[in-house]
Amino acid sequence: MFRTCAAAAVGCCLAITVLAPMTAPAVAAPAAQAVPAVSGVKAAGRGLSALSARKPPMGMLAAIQRDLGLNANQAQSRLLNESRLSPIATQLHERLGDRFAGSWLQGPIGQTLVVATTSRADAAQITAAGAEPLIVARSLAKLQAVKDKLTAARPALSAVSSTRYIDLKTNKVVISSSTPKATANSIKAADVAPAAVRVALSAERPRLLQASVPVIPQGYPPSVPPTDLVGGQAYYAGTATRCSVGFAVTKGTQKGFVSAGHCGAPGTATVGFNRLTQGSVRASTFPGDGDHSWVALNDAWTPRPEVGNDSGGIMHVYGSKEAIEGSSVCLAGSSLAGLDWHCGTITQREADVTYPEGVVEDVMRTSACAHLGNAGAAMLSIGQAQGIVSGGSSDCENGGVTYVQPINDILTAYGLTLVTFTKNEASTGSCNGYPNSTTGALKSGQTIYQPAGLSYRTSVTGTHYGCLEANISGDFDLYLQKQNGLTWSTVAISQTPSPFEELGYLGPPGVYRYLLISFKGAGPYLLGYTTPQPPSDLRVRGH
Repeated sequence: MFRTCAAAAVGCCLAITVLAPMTAPAVAAPAAQAVPAVSGVKAAGRGLSALSARKPPMGMLAAIQRDLGLNANQAQSRLLNESRLSPIATQLHERLGDRFAGSWLQGPIGQTLVVATTSRADAAQITAAGAEPLIVARSLAKLQAVKDKLTAARPALSAVSSTRYIDLKTNKVVISSSTPKATANSIKAADVAPAAVRVALSAERPRLLQASVPVIPQGYPPSVPPTDLVGGQAYYAGTATRCSVGFAVTKGTQKGFVSAGHCGAPGTATVGFNRLTQGSVRASTFPGDGDHSWVALNDAWTPRPEVGNDSGGIMHVYGSKEAIEGSSVCLAGSSLAGLDWHCGTITQREADVTYPEGVVEDVMRTSACAHLGNAGAAMLSIGQAQGIVSGGSSDCENGGVTYVQPINDILTAYGLTLVTFTKNEASTGSCNGYPNSTTGALKSGQTIYQPAGLSYRTSVTGTHYGCLEANISGDFDLYLQKQNGLTWSTVAISQTPSPFEELGYLGPPGVYRYLLISFKGAGPYLLGYTTPQPPSDLRVRGH
């Protein structure tokens, strides 16, 4: 939760004048900032430190609270539940084998893991593992076989239905349609058991989410320093199609990124958010087996294992482990409404969606909202890449459904490697290994500016990383500030109820400093940080 400044830290209150569109910390924090209890979850050794190292940025946490209707403690509890229960779901899937019928999280903070099986004999081991058993008639493999038959009957069904998906909770394949009777008649041609299929009345009209915005490329003059490519940025395919960067990837030595296939055909030239030439679409698929593409970058762009934006904060990408249904997911994409985080939950996987342009198979349904221009936008779950936005029937005023192309399908289709954040210390909550570091001590309620009580200057646009590690049982917070004339503006914040903080900020040239605050407790600290470097002095970052 955002915090107000303590009376002992008057400088903090004076310093937090935030650059638009970032929201200033204005909500009063509760008196106690202990780690929230996580109902329904057994204690798990290093679970908290692992989550702290991979914690969402402030903007994403705020979006989780807003979009899932949670307060700050509930949002943190949900993330802890997801990180601790997901491994249990994976283990039970392996143990149950062909009897496994799916698993999902339920409850407002994801406190209950439900695991479905076709055998009552499995109930005891599911319960012993800390999950809730559900005995059903059909295994996940049988449900997939039913959906495959319906997919094979696609020409008949596409004319009368909008989506088809496996619904684990009802143990059926669901077909949503505005004409249920016509859809039911078409199902007969698929030769599937009627009890395994449910037709749901729906007014959903999925659409693709690219935007149409003319752009004039400016080239890339030699005097312009390299540009970081971060998931969520806008890019233009051709001269008028605006979409969003998904995740940074490589194919051998070629650097690039993935996005939606409908944004551009192979060979289409791309232009970055800054109107500077960027690369070209190397491969693209749409419709049919997917809605995905990958873009090869020119040498001026540097792909980063990051997703996010200036105002909402940056999230590192650690891998592409699939989150189970019911897990929270957040997307960052650039739209005509601006670049922001939007969050929801995974409602179903293995969905086929019908757009006016054709059917796309095996995408993920989510409750996160999306805008025009979000096509290709990156979607994550606790630092793990989940996929890129295809389309949907949602908007961020009335809600709806957003369809997401799974990232692992894209990587397999094109033989790509996801660019991930690999700093070993990140998994253990350590700030060692940064090119710049300083140490000191904080008293309870004290404020300190670093480096050396002063500031540092950068002459290029780039990403600033800061990491604060304290050997205490209390709570230190970390702020990055930028000088604007005679005042300082807070541009990035890391506030968790733990002594480990980490932030990232993609910013322009200027003068910056770190603000360290002891919200509770006293003791020594280590601050590690990186600064953007000009092309002639590029260094290996601590991140």
